[in-house]
Amino acid sequence: MIKGYLSITKPGIIIGNLISTAAGFFLAAKTEAATPLLLLYAMSGVALVIASGCVINNIFDRDIDRKMSRTRERLLVRGEINIDHAFIFAIILLISGTALLYLQTNPLTTVIVLLGYIFYVFFYTMWYKRTSVYGTLVGSISGAVPPLAGYLAVTNYISPESLLLFALFCLWQMPHSYAIAMFRMQDYRQAGIPVLPVVSGIKKARQHMMAYVAAFNAVALGLYLAGNTGYEYLVVAAVVCFMWTRVTFRKMDSDNYEGWSRQVFKMSLVVVMSLSTVLGVELIPLSL
Repeated sequence: MIKGYLSITKPGIIIGNLISTAAGFFLAAKTEAATPLLLLYAMSGVALVIASGCVINNIFDRDIDRKMSRTRERLLVRGEINIDHAFIFAIILLISGTALLYLQTNPLTTVIVLLGYIFYVFFYTMWYKRTSVYGTLVGSISGAVPPLAGYLAVTNYISPESLLLFALFCLWQMPHSYAIAMFRMQDYRQAGIPVLPVVSGIKKARQHMMAYVAAFNAVALGLYLAGNTGYEYLVVAAVVCFMWTRVTFRKMDSDNYEGWSRQVFKMSLVVVMSLSTVLGVELIPLSL
């Protein structure tokens, strides 16, 4: 039973978001005092709130999940977890995460995380995901909150650098999400979810993905020029941005779009892992 309740929190999504939370924390820690315990509190609070949002998503999306081969075996779809119990579980997670952030980080971080929760649960899950091709864009806003939360947990103020970080992860979400939609396009069609590749076709989606990757590259460079990143970040960012651009700008057609989109998706993971890691590595004193 514990394993079942854990599964509806979508641990993979939580882990991915915690990586970006750590990236924001590491970036802020370059100029502000921070401790490992603060990092633990911030990541734990963010994880609990995200888990709550994922449970609500699972509850609300049961009708969609039944139509998709990837999700039709989820426990809530199969009725193996009581809906009311799952909802109570989500509320407990939300209250616990909110309290932890408020008491151990600061009110600003708490508010930003709750705004991200509202965007994910109400605007994305309950509205735009089902009705608009812009659902992915709305989802990218909530997806970019964790790194901002990690940053604000340290600084307790919004700076131009934090806004660049937020923009960076918003832009990263778009080609990452469109790539998933492309290699799982049949599932999205069956569920009636109006993602861009389904609504406008793979060529239009590719054009958007190339534009977003180019914009991501510009913001990644801007974060170095205007922020407090070091040469290590610049080198790593240059390499992974080049690699992601190279993959995304490759020729794509109806014969190879699935393989192409999987490559773009895998490279997007390399990008976020690399940037998050180098921001942490930059904090290690050279004397060590």
